[in-house]
Amino acid sequence: MSGTKPDILWAPHQVDRFVVCDSELSLYHVESTVNSELKAGSLRLSEDSAATLLSINSETPYMKCVAWYLSYDPECLLAVGQANGRVVLTSLGQDHNSKFRDLIGKEFVPKHARQCNTLAWNPLDSNWLAAGLDKHRADFSVLIWDICSKYTPDIVPMEKVRLSVGETETSLLVTKPLYELGQNDACLSLCWLPRDQKLLLAGMHRNLAIFDLRNTSQKMFVNTKAVQGVTVDPYFHDRVASFYEGQVAIWDLRKFEKPVLTLTEQPKPLTKVAWCPTRTGLLATLTRDSNIIRLYDMQHTPTPIGDETEPTIIERSVQPCDNYIASFAWHPTSQNRMIVVTPNRTMSDFTVFERISLAWSPITSLMWACGRHLYECAEEENDNSLEKDIATKMRLRALSRYGLDTEQVWRNHILAGNEDPQLKSLWYTLHYILFMKQYTEDMDQKSPGNKGSLVYAGIKSIVKSSLGMVESSRHNWSGLDKQSDIQNLNEERILALQLCGWIKKGTDVDVGPFLNSLVQEGEWERAAAVALFNLDIRRAIQILNEGASSGKGDLNLNVVAMALSGYTDEKNSLWREMCSTLRLQLNNPYLCVMFAFLTSEAGSYDGVLYENKVAVRDRVAFACKFLSDSQLNRYIEKLTNEMKDAGNLEGILLTGLTKDGVDLMESYVDRTGDVQTASYCMLQCMKVKSESEVAQSCPTLSDLMDCSPPASSVHGIFQGSPLDVLKDERVQYWIENYRNLLDAWRFWHKRAEFDIHRSKLDPSSKPLAQVFVSCNFCGKSISYSCSTVPHQGRGFSQYGVSGSPTKSKVTSCPGCRKPLPRCALCLINMGTPVSSCPGGSKSDEKVDLSKDKKLAQFNNWFTWCHNCRHGGHAGHMLSWFRDHAECPVSACTCKCMQLDTTGNLVPAETVQP
Repeated sequence: MSGTKPDILWAPHQVDRFVVCDSELSLYHVESTVNSELKAGSLRLSEDSAATLLSINSETPYMKCVAWYLSYDPECLLAVGQANGRVVLTSLGQDHNSKFRDLIGKEFVPKHARQCNTLAWNPLDSNWLAAGLDKHRADFSVLIWDICSKYTPDIVPMEKVRLSVGETETSLLVTKPLYELGQNDACLSLCWLPRDQKLLLAGMHRNLAIFDLRNTSQKMFVNTKAVQGVTVDPYFHDRVASFYEGQVAIWDLRKFEKPVLTLTEQPKPLTKVAWCPTRTGLLATLTRDSNIIRLYDMQHTPTPIGDETEPTIIERSVQPCDNYIASFAWHPTSQNRMIVVTPNRTMSDFTVFERISLAWSPITSLMWACGRHLYECAEEENDNSLEKDIATKMRLRALSRYGLDTEQVWRNHILAGNEDPQLKSLWYTLHYILFMKQYTEDMDQKSPGNKGSLVYAGIKSIVKSSLGMVESSRHNWSGLDKQSDIQNLNEERILALQLCGWIKKGTDVDVGPFLNSLVQEGEWERAAAVALFNLDIRRAIQILNEGASSGKGDLNLNVVAMALSGYTDEKNSLWREMCSTLRLQLNNPYLCVMFAFLTSEAGSYDGVLYENKVAVRDRVAFACKFLSDSQLNRYIEKLTNEMKDAGNLEGILLTGLTKDGVDLMESYVDRTGDVQTASYCMLQCMKVKSESEVAQSCPTLSDLMDCSPPASSVHGIFQGSPLDVLKDERVQYWIENYRNLLDAWRFWHKRAEFDIHRSKLDPSSKPLAQVFVSCNFCGKSISYSCSTVPHQGRGFSQYGVSGSPTKSKVTSCPGCRKPLPRCALCLINMGTPVSSCPGGSKSDEKVDLSKDKKLAQFNNWFTWCHNCRHGGHAGHMLSWFRDHAECPVSACTCKCMQLDTTGNLVPAETVQP
């Protein structure tokens, strides 16, 4: 390597030593400096390692190439190719084994002097050394030497002796190679093929050639310019890389006609390519005058049949140092570690870090891969963050059949865990909407109107429909000698109060039943506030005293009751001044708004209306009682926009199941990712109305009284029909994502229940049949032909797939009357019920998803392999493949069960979450 850039080699079996090859050979020892200081004379390679020079060998000038002996013994034997074509065995003075001492200084001399371009030790027979030489007339350019061969008895020509340096004993010269290959050509690169001891791949002048030493007269070759730097992938012995100028060619020796892949051409010529010995499919390339090493990660994805697709290439660049790189070498055992050397012999120890690939499992487990290591995120025992994850919540809710209770709709919030107040408000609102919609539609049949549509469209539409129709009047307080202005309640405001849950259906505006239900639930502060808003201060004080004396409520309720009892209407009183100042120090929002109401001016109730911690339904009900039409409309409009922007599910009370409701739900999904609630909520707008579907009242509310409102015609103002809302792209996106999520969790039964639930509420969503059994002769669908037979009661069940008591037996196609295929196991024509077949028993029958409405016995279904087309009764096939992998048909070697990637999966509903 005289006059050229230095090269570098790691020792094959000593992982802490390497050699730098230039005009001389320098052996270095690498040691860690993590817990120690840098020794005197050592060279810093990285922050954690340093190199110490052990020995120098300058006895082999004119070096052109070097190859390190691959066997364990001797450890420091190197072969040096010289400019005159000779190959010299030398050592770095570290081995004193007498057995191999005679090899040191041995020379292998070609017939004609020419430059030695490359050397390669045989990985299977460590004594074989291949040398690639330049062209010399009709001479051979590939010589294979046996380093343990006997010394040549021939006299060496004097011209060859003159080319050698110093006095070399004639007995150490070998002139007879073991094999001679590549006549009349030049060899630029060499590598042995690991799959066979006698296969050699050579990059000749104009072609790549594979030489088989068992028959040297024949060779397999392909014409190409990419003949430099041939190297075999250590993990895939049929994959070879070579280069020419700035282009890298990847070859498959099984298809040697042309490269299977050509990597991107570089602007400068390449100087070296090398496969990583510790990483599958990782190829490093170096260009001239560059400080960048390019890495190509070749990933193969095998198909289920075993064939390979085109490799996927991931390209990246690394910069081990700032100076130009002369050469590099992968470490033989340390993963992705390499050492680089610059033209001025500056060295750097560098590790290529893998891209970290994160993977979320559908059950919220986090794993990532880094190199050969796979890491899993482990939750601490006292860490409850996993419970707060929305994916975990949706998974647990799905197992509890959340959203599927269509009779007592309000109970769905209990199925969700009864922890989220927004979900509680949502499902109570949907309960009231569906119940009142049914009631108002019944009333509309008696007195024409449009109140059913108003209920569906929410309080915002109800308020808009009553503009200019309400006047205020003064009402007396209960327990006080005082009057306050309250809006007269028309049908629309009564309907709004009913949706808020304050009063029952009909014209009765008594809030007594609602207060009783709140007291039973222990919500004394809320009950007292509602009583106060209805001008009944005596009842409010009574409720607070009950809460204080129950032992479950706050003991300070007595103090609040005492403060209420001292209420005075004088504007400049000390009571009003103190309550206005101290009410903000109260922790409970309902207690706070009670004093805000008592200290506010008539018509100015911002302290109540804009207290965000008070339930939306209570604030809206308060507004319906005390605000004028214009004030109410502005307030509802503003509150609706706030609910939509925040994605607050309490706002469904205002928007209803309209386009505004979809906008609000979109904000909620963007904030939480809860597509489960969004899907079930939007499906309620298509709830089937039938006389048998009578809504049940919630346990905290008394049954609504049956009493007809005054007959009047009300025209609702709402956005879109229920069908338009359900067909919205966003709604369909939520539904499909939730279905995919259930499938990803392997909740296939839950997904089927959801589809059934969806088809009941939205019949248009029922999918058409996508798979059917057709006749081999006429091509008609057997099930379709059965359904078109004009005879009554003759459907698909008569063809042996329903498990009817009669066990009807039809074994021919209804269209052409040709026989149906036979079951591969029982040899009886398909269409015959399994229970009537030999070996069939009731114990083998699978339980269907719906136990109450069993549509068909799965054991009787047609099933077949898509590869070999053999099949039979589903029950028989399942029984066979429990113990076998091959097809049950004789002489068929199809691995049917191995082709089914999901056949061995178990539904996750059967696994403890």
